[in-house]
Amino acid sequence: MIKPRSLKKGDKVAVVSLSSGILGEDFVKHQLDLGLKRIREFGLIPVVMPNALKGIEYLKNHPEDRAQDLKDAFYDKSIKGIICAIGGNDTYRTLPYLLEDKDFINSVQEDPKLFTGFSDTTINHLMFYKLGMVTFYGPNFLCDLAELDEEMLPYTRKSFLKFFENNNEDFIESSDVWYEERKDFSSKALGTSRVKHLEEKGYEVLQGKGKFNGRLLGGCLESLYNMLTQDRYEDEKAICEKYGLFPDLDEWKNKILFIETCEEKPTPEKFEKELIVLKNRGIFDVISGIIVGKPQDEKYYNEYKEVYNRVIENKNLPILYNVNFGHAYPRCIIPYGIEAVVDLDKKEIKLKEAMFE
Repeated sequence: MIKPRSLKKGDKVAVVSLSSGILGEDFVKHQLDLGLKRIREFGLIPVVMPNALKGIEYLKNHPEDRAQDLKDAFYDKSIKGIICAIGGNDTYRTLPYLLEDKDFINSVQEDPKLFTGFSDTTINHLMFYKLGMVTFYGPNFLCDLAELDEEMLPYTRKSFLKFFENNNEDFIESSDVWYEERKDFSSKALGTSRVKHLEEKGYEVLQGKGKFNGRLLGGCLESLYNMLTQDRYEDEKAICEKYGLFPDLDEWKNKILFIETCEEKPTPEKFEKELIVLKNRGIFDVISGIIVGKPQDEKYYNEYKEVYNRVIENKNLPILYNVNFGHAYPRCIIPYGIEAVVDLDKKEIKLKEAMFE
């Protein structure tokens, strides 16, 4: 895997809207301003790409312009990092404009850049994984940099600061607290705190003991499910298959699958249906283990555990639950393609190599 360089103060970072165009709507202007302010506080120079602010309807109808922003961010040698505005549900529509562009592919492979986001951004992460570049399932602009409290959530801020480091080894630690999703994102909520809870469970071992290791690969379960079915869009499965986006079974061998559920909080019945699709691909027979993200608001927390135990018949497959990534708050960084070791007895996740060049 090709690794990008870590960020340093004075670097330019691009903000792109690769799925939802919400960042361009007037009702999030206060969040846009706050997020840009926070980027500057990290010593970085934000560059909002030209199409990122054209709004929901325009970007819905123009996936080629979403893709163009990402291409231009790679073509601009002065830009060192790329931050996704938010997720959405139709990022796959950018794929033809990216994976059929040899200049873009060459640019990614010759000048890799830090790329961070989560949720539907899973599509982009798997695209970059296919192209051989390490990316980061982690903070995005609206959910994290534009957090409406007086400061970014401390754990998430600490995670973001890892983009400036390059340790040969690092740990992904459990947060001491977790937060509920906000109900009010209006300007009236500026300066207000999220509802906070002490983390009483920490990492939970669902099955297995000892250690397991492998390179990290995964994302949002709903995104993976939609790639493999026609559940949301009729053409998504065909497009993802055309570009070989979902890794084949050989690629999954000995990997650590990281997986989490989205803000839609699927019912246990829907969740089971989604997991079975992965099971039927044979993934649970070849990976070395699974790390599972905390469900947002801890909705269906125990029910999901029961589904994992029921669906995954391979009782030798280790599963670590309640890790701080994905749609729950706060969130860490999970680097694609990086070697990690999970110690179930100590309940530790350790990255065994540097994330950056």
